[in-house]
Amino acid sequence: MSSNFDAGISGLSVVDTRDPRYQQIKGRVHEELLNRLNLERLTRTRREDAEPEIRGVIGGLLDRESLTTPLSSYERESVITDVLDELFGLGPLETLLSDPTVSDILVNRADQVYVERKGKLELTDTVFRDNRHVLQIIERIVSSVGRRIDESSPMVDARLADGSRVNAIIAPLALDGAVLSIRRFPTDRLEAKHLVARGALTQSMIDFLEAAVACRNNIIVSGGTGAGKTTLLNVLSGFINDDERVVTIEDAAELKLRQRHVVRLETRPANIEGKGEIRQRQLMSNALRMRPDRIVVGEVRGEEALDMLQAMNTGHDGSLTTIHANSTRDALYRLDTMVAMANLNIPERAVRQQIASAVNLVVQATRLSDGSRRVTAISEITGMEGDVITMQDLFLFERLGISPERKVLGRFKATGIRPKCSDKLAASGFVLPIEMFEQVEYV
Repeated sequence: MSSNFDAGISGLSVVDTRDPRYQQIKGRVHEELLNRLNLERLTRTRREDAEPEIRGVIGGLLDRESLTTPLSSYERESVITDVLDELFGLGPLETLLSDPTVSDILVNRADQVYVERKGKLELTDTVFRDNRHVLQIIERIVSSVGRRIDESSPMVDARLADGSRVNAIIAPLALDGAVLSIRRFPTDRLEAKHLVARGALTQSMIDFLEAAVACRNNIIVSGGTGAGKTTLLNVLSGFINDDERVVTIEDAAELKLRQRHVVRLETRPANIEGKGEIRQRQLMSNALRMRPDRIVVGEVRGEEALDMLQAMNTGHDGSLTTIHANSTRDALYRLDTMVAMANLNIPERAVRQQIASAVNLVVQATRLSDGSRRVTAISEITGMEGDVITMQDLFLFERLGISPERKVLGRFKATGIRPKCSDKLAASGFVLPIEMFEQVEYV
């Protein structure tokens, strides 16, 4: 059996955990262990305290397994680790959750688990025993936050202890078995210098955005899923003065503001009885009563967009948010549509006038085909012409081709247009050189 499990690589052995016999042994050991242990005591014990005792019990069970199926030392250690992960963590996901390079974990079915690293998807060797095993892990996640998932409620959002965002969907909606998606967030907060070093944008673009935030311009960060909107929002929030009172509103807490005076609010889903839901719009209304200097909304998705615009127009300038959109122009269309969700029968022109007077800048974040993330546009709202909101591009990323290594080639360029907000920036002590808006930089 060891010869089937192990594959020699440079003198080392690796265990094929996808082998059905390995899964059978692990399943038997896990089941027998549960029968022997006091689970009530176990749930109150830290892993590091209980591990020596449990390792001894598992070792004895593996000795018995070895009478019929010999196990190598690598197989034994792998089984022990996997069973401990089942007892104290999220089973097969624990290895992926401990990998700092993994940003997304995507369980499509029991035998197909993908991860995202550096913007690219990879199929892993991680497997579950069966669909029931996936369901057990999902139930463990959702029960820890007071939620449930079953046929009557087959979709759920939750959050892990480390802040990772979780979405699960099961039968009858998921046709090939339970599906689990985990969005992870870096433990170390990226700063502006890191984004410049990675080629996400240029120093000139950062300097302009820093001045714009400091001078209380209202800014929307636009982009698709995984484009780096939250990362960019975190960076921009770092330019807020430390003596301002900032209120953050999020569906799932992702922002990491470092200012001293920050109040964090988070929506609440309905409980098991379907009651008690608190939506972003309710939090927005409440935030206005909390004397905020600025309001930072993690992402606008619906009717709360109207309240956000009203806040921006009534003394809470300098607010920041993100929105799902494919371009800076598309972001304004999306905002227009979201305001309509409030069902207040406001004329279209009035809505667009409110958008034009509230929003100063839209920053477009894009994940490119090679997995890299770029700020592909910084656009300024300039007013209205008829019923159309007018805007001008200040900075753009121009794609020039693909390298032999499949890397996207391109350049950042300023359009040469002097921003409408230049006078406001200068009045606040930010005199930006005109050359900043005429430069071209290759990456």
